[in-house]
Amino acid sequence: MLNPSQSHRLRSGRFSETGRVYLITSATEGRHPVFSRFCLGRLVVDEFRRADREEIAASVAWVVMPDHIHWLAELKSGSLDQLVKQVKARSAIAVNRTTHRRGRVWQQGYHERALRYDEDLKAAARYIMLNPVRAGLVQRVGDYPLWDCMWV
Repeated sequence: MLNPSQSHRLRSGRFSETGRVYLITSATEGRHPVFSRFCLGRLVVDEFRRADREEIAASVAWVVMPDHIHWLAELKSGSLDQLVKQVKARSAIAVNRTTHRRGRVWQQGYHERALRYDEDLKAAARYIMLNPVRAGLVQRVGDYPLWDCMWV
């Protein structure tokens, strides 16, 4: 993860393509564990699902960790930058409204990796799903409440 003062570099040269699957990662401001509260993590999940309903994205897998997200999604319309900004802005508004606070929820920028068409989507989804286990938050994937995968 880049230092917050270098997050602007994540945006330079960014190109997005509809129909492409992206592995998107974004962290909370100061890596504060905002989403250790289940109800706040669900607000991010609501925005993933809204993007799916509005046919901007098609989620393959996601996990909301206490201080960051991983989202594997196919871009259906618009740009990846618009999609991520929309999800982060709407979830930040909801988090601030719920917690009666103001201020930034997310660090600027995000990291994405476009998956090649021949790349194994299931391997990327498995990486996402196992994140809470690798972080020591749970011993089994099914014990963590803030994840989903289209194959499970």
